[in-house]
Amino acid sequence: MKVGILFAITLVLATVEEVRSDGDQPLSKIAVHRALSALHDKAYVKASPELLGLKGETSVWVNLQFSSPHPSNDDWIGVFSPANFSASTCAAENSWMTAPFLCSAPIKYQHANYSSPRYQDTGRGSLKLQLINQRSDFSFALFSGGLSNPKLVAVSGRVTFANPKAPVYPRLAQGKMWNEMTVTWTSGYALGEATPFVEWGQKGGDLVRSPAGTLTFDRNSMCGAPARTVGWRDPGYIHTAFLKELWPNTVYIYKLGHKLSDGSYVFSQQYQFRASPYPGQNSPQSIVIFGDMGKDEEDGSNEYNNFQRGSLNTTKQLIRDLKNIDIVFHIGDICYANGYLSQWDQFTAQVEPIASSVPYMVASGNHERDWPNSGSFFGSTDSGGECGVLAQNMFYVPAENREKFWYSTDYGMFRFCIANTEHDWREGTEQYKFIENCFATVDRQKQPWLIFLAHRVLGYSSASFYVAEGSFEEPMGRESLQKLWQKYKVDIAVYGHVHNYERTCPIYENICTSKEKQHYVGNLNGTIHVVAGGGGASLATFAPINTIWSIFKDYDYGFVKMTAFDHSNLLFEYKKSSDGKVYDSFRISKNYRDILACSIDSCPSTAMAS
Repeated sequence: MKVGILFAITLVLATVEEVRSDGDQPLSKIAVHRALSALHDKAYVKASPELLGLKGETSVWVNLQFSSPHPSNDDWIGVFSPANFSASTCAAENSWMTAPFLCSAPIKYQHANYSSPRYQDTGRGSLKLQLINQRSDFSFALFSGGLSNPKLVAVSGRVTFANPKAPVYPRLAQGKMWNEMTVTWTSGYALGEATPFVEWGQKGGDLVRSPAGTLTFDRNSMCGAPARTVGWRDPGYIHTAFLKELWPNTVYIYKLGHKLSDGSYVFSQQYQFRASPYPGQNSPQSIVIFGDMGKDEEDGSNEYNNFQRGSLNTTKQLIRDLKNIDIVFHIGDICYANGYLSQWDQFTAQVEPIASSVPYMVASGNHERDWPNSGSFFGSTDSGGECGVLAQNMFYVPAENREKFWYSTDYGMFRFCIANTEHDWREGTEQYKFIENCFATVDRQKQPWLIFLAHRVLGYSSASFYVAEGSFEEPMGRESLQKLWQKYKVDIAVYGHVHNYERTCPIYENICTSKEKQHYVGNLNGTIHVVAGGGGASLATFAPINTIWSIFKDYDYGFVKMTAFDHSNLLFEYKKSSDGKVYDSFRISKNYRDILACSIDSCPSTAMAS
C-alpha cells in the first residue's frame, strides 16, 4: 500500500512542472535582438493581392511566393505590421549603443517549408496566410538562421487594407443595469480625426445614435518586457458606447460609426443582438462558460504549444450553436498574448461572430494581470508585462473599478458573482466584502440560480500540480469563501486555470452533502464545483488519485452550458469542443422553500414564541 502511494506521489511530482507551464508564447521564440540584415539580390518575397478589403472585409487570405538562393529547412516567413520594421523605427537603448536592426516581433510567422516540402531542394516556396485589419500596413520577410539567429534575406512590397482605420471587432457586454448593453470596438481614428458612435434601434424601427467614449494607452502603460519592448504594437483607439433603456428580449440592430472631420461617415457592417431579460423573468435562458481558450490561426501559423486546434474548435462550436446561447463568460486567460499586443487584435477577430451577437463577459486571469511589484496577488511574470492593461481596455466589464476587475451581473433568473483571483480574496479584504455583498443582495425568489465564477480554482481540483502542493485547490482558495458559499446557498462555482474538465458532488468542507450524481432535488446542502479550463490551452493532467468528491473528469477541450428552464429547473451540460456533444450532465430541481430551508452551518435564527 505504501509503495503504491509513494509511486503516485512521485508521478505527480514528475508531471507538476509540465502541467504548471502553458508553454512559451510562440513569438517569444524569435530572438529579435539578434536579427541581422543579409539581403540577397536573388531572393524575393511576393505577396498578392496588395490591396485588401475592397468590399469591407476585415479578414483576407494573402498568397505568398518566395525564393532563396541558399534555402534551408530553418528558413521562415515573418509577417510585420507596420510594414517598416527597419532600424529607423526604433531608437537605441542609450547613447553608447546603436539601434537594433529589428526592434519589434512579427505579428505571426510560419516556416518556409510549411506548404512547400521541397523548399530546401528547389529554393522556391509558397504560403497562404490570413491577415486581419489591424490599423496598419503589412510586409512579409524571409529569414534564414532559424528563430534563434534570424537573418533577413528578402522583404515583400507593402500590403494594406483599403481602410486600415476602419471600426472593427465589436464586443458586446452587459452594462451596470440589466437593460443596458455596451458595445466596444477598435479603430485607427483618433479623437481629433473622427467622432465615434453606434447607430442602433429595434429591428424594423427608427435608428438613433449613441456617442462612444474613446480610450488608448502607450508603451509607458506597460509594466515590463516584452509588452514594453519587442511585443509592443500601437493598440489604436478603443471605443465603448452604452445602449440604454432596452426592452427585454427585444432584437436590436446596430452599426459602428465614425463621423470624420470633413463631415463624411465611415460605418461597419450591420450586427444584431437580443436584449437581456428582466431580472427574474421566467423564460428559458442559456449560458456558456469556459476559461483559458487562447487564440488560434486558421493558416496554421504561430503554433502555440500545439494547443491551437482546441481554441478554434471551441470557437466554432459556439458559433454553430449561437442561436441557443444567450450570454458567454470567458473566465480568464483570454488570449495568451503574454506581452505581444498584436495578438489581442487576432483574438477579438476570432471571437467576433460570438462577441458581436451576445454579451461576451470576461474575467481576469494570471496571463492578463500577473507581474512583479504591480499590485497583483501573485508575483509571476505570466502577463508578459501587460499587468492587466490590455484586458481592462479591450473588454468592458461592469466593475466599479476595472483595475480590480471583480463585478456582478444579472441575467434573467441568474445572478453571477465574478471574482478576480489575481487580487486577494481572503476574509477582511475589499474583494471578500464584494463577494459577500453580491451573494447577499440577490432576491432568490426572482433569481434562484446563484453562480460564482473565478479564474483560479478556489474550490476543488484533482490537477496534478494542486495535488503535489497537497491543496486540491489554489492555496488559500476556499478556506475563507466556503462559509459564504454555504451561508448564501451558492448553487454552482465554475473555474478555469486548470486546463481540463472536472465536476464535484455538492460539497462543503471536503464532505459530499449528497450521494446523487445526475438529478439533484431540493436543497443541495453544499455547492457543486466545476473546473472548465479546457477552452483551448494545452491540457493539464490529473493526479493518479481518486477522491470521493470528484464525480466526473475529462482530459480534453470543452465548455459548459447551463440552461434555466424556469425558477425550479436547471440543466448543466459539459460539451467537448471537438464535436459539440454532451459528455457530462446533471439537473437541479428545487423550489423557493428549498433555498429558504435550513442547511449545514446555514440555519436562520428561530424563536420559541409562537
